[in-house]
Amino acid sequence: MMLTGDIPPNQTIYIKNLNEKVKKEVSFSSSYRGMASSAKTPGLDKPNPAEDWTVVLPRRGKQKRIFHKVIIHERQKQEQVWTPADIETNPERESKLMQKIQTCMRKLESSSFWLTFLDQLETPEIFDRFLKAVGSEGKMQMVIYGIGSIESYEPPRLQLSLAILMKRMFSWIGEVEVFDPVISLAESRVLTALGCSVLTVNEQGRRQALRPTMFFMPHCDAELYENLLEANWRHDLLGNMILFGNSFEAYEQHVSECKNLRLADSRKHIIAIRQFVNELPIDSRKQIVAFRQFVKERSIDPFSDDQFRAFHGSSWHFFDIDPHSDLCDAKP
Repeated sequence: MMLTGDIPPNQTIYIKNLNEKVKKEVSFSSSYRGMASSAKTPGLDKPNPAEDWTVVLPRRGKQKRIFHKVIIHERQKQEQVWTPADIETNPERESKLMQKIQTCMRKLESSSFWLTFLDQLETPEIFDRFLKAVGSEGKMQMVIYGIGSIESYEPPRLQLSLAILMKRMFSWIGEVEVFDPVISLAESRVLTALGCSVLTVNEQGRRQALRPTMFFMPHCDAELYENLLEANWRHDLLGNMILFGNSFEAYEQHVSECKNLRLADSRKHIIAIRQFVNELPIDSRKQIVAFRQFVKERSIDPFSDDQFRAFHGSSWHFFDIDPHSDLCDAKP
């Protein structure tokens, strides 16, 4: 047995043309950097959803290289190409789901909730704000985030039904785009048949309102509202937005009561924008009571509590931003 110390010192490994190989490696590395600098980085031709920034490609210095890597990582995180996890579908499954949604729409359309909802929309206080946001564009696109599974649950079907009924009622509502990572292939096909477009990229709620946009987001996670506000933290972008979703006032009150710094930090854009928001809640509980009285008087089957669960705590949010106000002072 030979110990390590017994190995003769003249055991040498020879590598031919070592200098040439090193040169080729260096040359290849330089060529790669040149290609990276000259090639167009995929997906970076659109404005950053979070903020305006300029990509700094690697040159000299460790700090710039790290910054570049972070930007790319965040961009990829924000815009992930998405395909349904559930790809099993057939005509029978899609037809059954379509019938569920059509039944849900008929129920909602005949309810006092819908009538009260329409009355509120058509008041000058709200309708004039929609017209102001639409402006010369003539149309306002609708983006639906976080709809959930319309096949599995009634509240998501009610929320979708409300959005579609609004689209049919008001000619100034343009294309409707929908996204939720839980959407199945069957749900995607039914949504398409209903005239909606299902996004193929998970925007993480970071869509910039480059044109008039209604964000339809009842009962979404606070993170989505945060991402949306952060991506649109400019006078012109916020002015293009109208949001239907959870009450920002309720978020502010909750943060105030909890006095938790971590919670406050996770809601910082929601809290900061409160001074620029005109929030108009919908009183879905009152509407449920009215509807129950309506069906009781007519001896018909009552609408379920799903209607209350689908819309309670929701508000219209209109952003009143003075172009001369300093958003930097308000930004958390």
